[in-house]
Amino acid sequence: MNSELIILLLVIVTALAFDFTNGFHDTGNAMATSIATGALKPKTAVSLSAILNLVGAFLSVEVALTVTNAVIKIQNKDGSPKPELIANGGRALLIIVLAGLIGGIVWNLLTWLLGLPSSSSHALFGGMIGAAIAALGMSGVVWNGTAKLDGVIGKVVLPALFAPVVAGIVAAVGTFLVFKIVAGVAEKFTEEGFRWGQIGTASLVSLAHGTNDAQKTMGVITLALIGYSQGNPGSNGSLLFWDDTHGVPLWVKFSAAAAIALGTFLGGWRIIRTLGKGLIEISSPQGMAAEASSATIILASSHLGFALSTTHVATGSILGSGVGKPGATVRWGVALRMVAAWVITLPAAAIVGAVMFFVADGIPTLAGPLVAFAILCVLSGYMYWRAQQQKVDSNNVNAEWDDETNAVAPTAEAKV
Repeated sequence: MNSELIILLLVIVTALAFDFTNGFHDTGNAMATSIATGALKPKTAVSLSAILNLVGAFLSVEVALTVTNAVIKIQNKDGSPKPELIANGGRALLIIVLAGLIGGIVWNLLTWLLGLPSSSSHALFGGMIGAAIAALGMSGVVWNGTAKLDGVIGKVVLPALFAPVVAGIVAAVGTFLVFKIVAGVAEKFTEEGFRWGQIGTASLVSLAHGTNDAQKTMGVITLALIGYSQGNPGSNGSLLFWDDTHGVPLWVKFSAAAAIALGTFLGGWRIIRTLGKGLIEISSPQGMAAEASSATIILASSHLGFALSTTHVATGSILGSGVGKPGATVRWGVALRMVAAWVITLPAAAIVGAVMFFVADGIPTLAGPLVAFAILCVLSGYMYWRAQQQKVDSNNVNAEWDDETNAVAPTAEAKV
């Protein structure tokens, strides 16, 4: 077993770990409002979301085939890795991908610990951009592409600006119309009816999330396989050999879908709590309007091949539902913390990705990638330990929000 094969295996494991964090990090995008309004019990909600994420992952590969070559210059126009990166068995390409994934995972776990629903997509892009800059310099990044919404501007900046605004407007209008239509109807009947509607719209968001987010991991693993295969022609015939730049191996689809589904099933309760209780006190009509808005925008973007952030869309929709309901209170302090996290996601993940590249590439032979992977394991273990000190789970996710501290972990006195 050569060192490049071991690095490839590290990349695959790390990519699936990123997919796993993506799952529990983004569960709240689909199910936070349904849990907060009581439309679904917490564990039922995450189980349903996990199944639909699994199904959604198989519905399209549009995003998978475009996720990396649109923001960093490590591929040719046909999707194959650049020749200079597949020398020495593809070591350079594999280390760039490994470092980028570590950057995305570290940021996902940090924002999960803080209960901040930031974008997993942008964390992945940030990590890859940082690793590419460390390896290739500033010219290694596609800052402004020529194709359909390519480059950092088109893939990251513009969607970050417009997605939450558009989702918020759609949800606000939908919420306003809903309350106008049901004006005069007893709240008991509107709440019960819209809770059933929420189950349908929340399910649609989960399905849409699977079609969009699981594919990013599929694309990254496929790129690593192609790079390794072209750098090691003798691997032809093995499970890890792949040279098709227009498709994704079936086992990659299954493993990525399973990883994001498992992460979703475990539930990112800290972020679910922030979205469901921290932004607004949400009612069933608001929840249904927010989820319908999110699902429509996410599905449209996935069909067009745009790697849109489901977090930005879902958060914008929830805020819009608060604005659209007459007399509703929006906690703008919590919203501003989220926006601050969105702004620093890309550079923060990029810094981690760049540092991890220097570690993995700077230490000779196989030791560098192993040290980088060990650092990831240590940081992940520490953040998990910290989260257990102020635990949020299915038992207290709906506890009353403390408006004074805006802390994600509820106090012992908070009513559930």
